[in-house]
Amino acid sequence: MARRPLGQLEAEVLAALAALKRPAGAAELRARLAGQPAHTTVNTILSRLHDKKLVTRIRDGRRYLYRLAVDESRLVAGRMYDHLRYANDPRSVLSQFVQTLSPDEEQALRQILDSLDRDSS
Repeated sequence: MARRPLGQLEAEVLAALAALKRPAGAAELRARLAGQPAHTTVNTILSRLHDKKLVTRIRDGRRYLYRLAVDESRLVAGRMYDHLRYANDPRSVLSQFVQTLSPDEEQALRQILDSLDRDSS
């Protein structure tokens, strides 16, 4: 059975865990999410992420603490690549993406591309 792509709330939970850089419970994660979804919703998302092996969990009394089990940058990059791979016009998609970058993000991208050029020379 094929796995569904990550949903927006799953991605937000993963980003919150990555930002914390330590284990966290559902209540703490819920407080960091936009719109503060229901506690049961956050628990369901965490359970799904655990089933997908994207987070690990440890028992802490009556609750679980969750920790990111994957490299967030690789996960997000993989999602971006999956979307780009299925685009009819990848060049246009890349152009639109670059136009949405902040000046700092654009500078970081230029530095990365420059370093890749130097490494391949």
